[in-house]
Amino acid sequence: MTTAGAVVVGGGIGGMSVAAELAAAGVERPVLLEAEPELARHTTGRSAASYIPGHGAPAMRSLVAASRDRFDALAVEAGHPFLRPRPVLHVATTADEERLLREEILPLGPVEELDAAEAVRRWPALRPDVVRAAGWVAEAQDADPIGLHQHYRRRFRAAGGTIRTGAPVVGMVSRGTGWRVSLPDDELDTGLVVLAAGAWTDRLLALAGAPPLDLQAYRRTIAIVRADVRPDDPFAVSVSDAWYAKPEGQYLLVSPSEETPQEPGDARADDLDVALALERVDAVTTLGLRSVVTSWAGQRTFAPDRTLVVGERAPGLAVVAGQGGSGIETAPAAAALAAAVLLGRSVPDDLRRHGVEAAAYHPDRLL
Repeated sequence: MTTAGAVVVGGGIGGMSVAAELAAAGVERPVLLEAEPELARHTTGRSAASYIPGHGAPAMRSLVAASRDRFDALAVEAGHPFLRPRPVLHVATTADEERLLREEILPLGPVEELDAAEAVRRWPALRPDVVRAAGWVAEAQDADPIGLHQHYRRRFRAAGGTIRTGAPVVGMVSRGTGWRVSLPDDELDTGLVVLAAGAWTDRLLALAGAPPLDLQAYRRTIAIVRADVRPDDPFAVSVSDAWYAKPEGQYLLVSPSEETPQEPGDARADDLDVALALERVDAVTTLGLRSVVTSWAGQRTFAPDRTLVVGERAPGLAVVAGQGGSGIETAPAAAALAAAVLLGRSVPDDLRRHGVEAAAYHPDRLL
């Protein structure tokens, strides 16, 4: 039997960042549990991570904005940055995409409108005859998901936290003012359980006898291909999310941006989706993509309203889940928000300045 100040379930960026913030806030003897043999296996470790101002649902955009200064603070703390400049180019090639660009993307603020000629100048791989309009996000950045995860892990351990891998939760029982969490070979008593297990969160809620959140996992396929890329090429994205292309060293990372519903598990790349990614990027560029170096798939988990869920589902049983495709770019602010909410404290002032309010993320909004 082990006693913990808090038990965080999930070893991806969500769980690790929240665990580190809880420990920094004074929670004693926190424990992080990961069912897999290694951390960050299913989503964080497979992310084509970017930091994109204006990305996501409104409440997610607030977390993205609030994370920027915190990324800088983490860089000072670590002695190296976790972001590096990589502008985003939103590309419209059809009338519907041009309408979507003007009605939904350009009004966001961080997006500058470009005409077709300027879009091609900034990414010469584009075919001039297919581009109708474009948007440019100058402040977008590449992110370092593994580096960020490792930094939070070091912070957590330095603050007295314990990490246990290969430790699936097999039972949770409410006991007075706390919970008993059962593992195959141990039990932990704690006053706070935080379920930050991505696609597995609803299953863990059921194990605890709490109502689910209707979280849905989706597969996203990525391929690395040989292409004529320049180090300063932008991260190019179809306005309708039909494809994206992003330099990755001497290669190009491409995706068909698909969202295929799947059960929680180890996502695998589908050959048809890889081929579709190459076909869609080839249709709008002169790259002539053919040679695939490697491919993989990750899991993105969304709440029904595509906004992060942070808060108690039952007394002492909390959830931090549903980051979707924004887990890395929102991690600094989301973890700070979660620590404040779960410890009954006020939302930090820097988050509030960017419009982050606890109620917008609480699971009660989904009832």
